[in-house]
Amino acid sequence: MDAPSDAFWMPFTPNRMFREAPRMLVRASGVHYESDDGRRILDGTAGLWCVNAGHAREEIRAAVSAQLAELDFAPTFNMGHPLAFELAEELTYHAPKGLSRVFFANSGSEAVDSALKIALAWHRLRGEPQRTLFVGRERAYHGVGFGGMAVGGIPKNREAWQDVLMPAAHMRSTHDLARNAFSRGQPKHGAELADDLEAVIAQHGAEKIAAVIVEPVSGSTGVLVPPVGYLERLRELCTRHGLLLVFDEVITGFGRTGAWYASGKLGVTPDMITLAKGITNGVIPMGAVLVRGDIHADFMAGPRADIDLFHGYTYSGHPVACAAALATLAIHAREDLPGRAARLSGHWEAAAHALRGLPGVVDIRNFGLISAIEFEADAKRAPTRAYDVFHACFERGLLARVTGNVLAFSPPLTIDPAQVDELFSILVSAIRATP
Repeated sequence: MDAPSDAFWMPFTPNRMFREAPRMLVRASGVHYESDDGRRILDGTAGLWCVNAGHAREEIRAAVSAQLAELDFAPTFNMGHPLAFELAEELTYHAPKGLSRVFFANSGSEAVDSALKIALAWHRLRGEPQRTLFVGRERAYHGVGFGGMAVGGIPKNREAWQDVLMPAAHMRSTHDLARNAFSRGQPKHGAELADDLEAVIAQHGAEKIAAVIVEPVSGSTGVLVPPVGYLERLRELCTRHGLLLVFDEVITGFGRTGAWYASGKLGVTPDMITLAKGITNGVIPMGAVLVRGDIHADFMAGPRADIDLFHGYTYSGHPVACAAALATLAIHAREDLPGRAARLSGHWEAAAHALRGLPGVVDIRNFGLISAIEFEADAKRAPTRAYDVFHACFERGLLARVTGNVLAFSPPLTIDPAQVDELFSILVSAIRATP
């Protein structure tokens, strides 16, 4: 294949380095990609945390094709189409009790910004317009909208825009190598870090805070699993002080943790959940916010002719995206992909933790069908060891996700035990081959 065009400015990529040695994917099926040089690449990342039902599903293709022929687009401003209502009903069917309304967006970033705007508007509606401060967490990723960047906790993501972001306070990350290295599932230590919220409240006043937003399991900064009791403590504090609790489940939604939503798996119910990625199996962009029914009801209390929320997108509830999502959710239900992930998680955990003791490996983390291998930081090396192992994996036929000194894995939920073993066998070879 010819060298890739310079016209495409690639996101979150060292563009010049990429063009020196392009990695091009040209086909996909099941749990594999095919590269431009004809090699099969085991998809260890479900694309980008999103292809949970495996690639090239005929059911989704057929649903999208049929929908394009029947209704390619319909506005949802003062109009409707059946699939948006059907999909909203399906999403709430699997949601934690009480989260009975859905606001559609087109990505995780848009879903997060929508949730933040709903929180602000709700407090204003209830006579508390001073509640404008949001609380996020260090090392959090909530997309690249201006709201998501403000509550996010990745310094590089904020650096160029930090002077114009809305105010936000940040709790500490739960990452604690000293006490929790090589934990299997939820770490035992760190529930007390939820009390950082008490410190934020003491500094700013609960009456100034609109909401707290966290990922139940942080994905983009290296699979940070919540300590036992941490989320429960956050829930209790938010309830006590009248703060909304938002779970960003853009990565953890749709079976990834062994349940439809991580909130269900972990037994903690937030006031809103943001969704995207796996909602359409990555086929078409879509995002959504699950909202508590009584929050929605407060917006419905004004004059009937008034617009109740001045927010939305041209493509909110796009009919073709809805068709893809409904076909995706039908696969999840029919094949019990959340249950499949739960049943495979023990084998996944054992295979991941078998890497303990390999050169440079300082931690292994896992939850559901997610894992992370963290490497010893070495300031003298550029790029990091993890980036070198990422390259070595691809050369050997495995797609990994590199983030700092961490390699993260989140394969399609259709992966089988033998393919899990293959994934970690390739990874072992790549680590050993990387000096």
